Amino acid sequence: QVQLVESGGGLVQPGGSLRLSCAASRSIFFINHMGWYRQAPGKERELVAIITSGGSTNSADSVKGRFTISRDNAKNTVYLQMNSLKPEDTGVYYCNAEYSPGTLYSGIYWGKGTLVTVSS
Repeated sequence: QVQLVESGGGLVQPGGSLRLSCAASRSIFFINHMGWYRQAPGKERELVAIITSGGSTNSADSVKGRFTISRDNAKNTVYLQMNSLKPEDTGVYYCNAEYSPGTLYSGIYWGKGTLVTVSS
């Protein structure tokens, strides 16, 4: 089993920045990918950004140029740097990890989420 713990959420004014962290309880060396999803009130959960085992990244069009996903293998942690935040970025942000099939921790894991509120 792998536990994912998110941190870094909070209240920020429009135009501000936050950095979210997702710490995994096991090594992230064998991941297929890790990503950040968010769920706004009354809406479905959506993909925000993803990073693969090879380090490739992709992000939703709505956050391109503003959000950056990165990882630190030594700390088993994935980050989401969020700049130029907008009120529509408000929501609960969830960390997700998929470990490769055939490895000890193969499977898909979710964190419990961290709330980001963008408001003046």
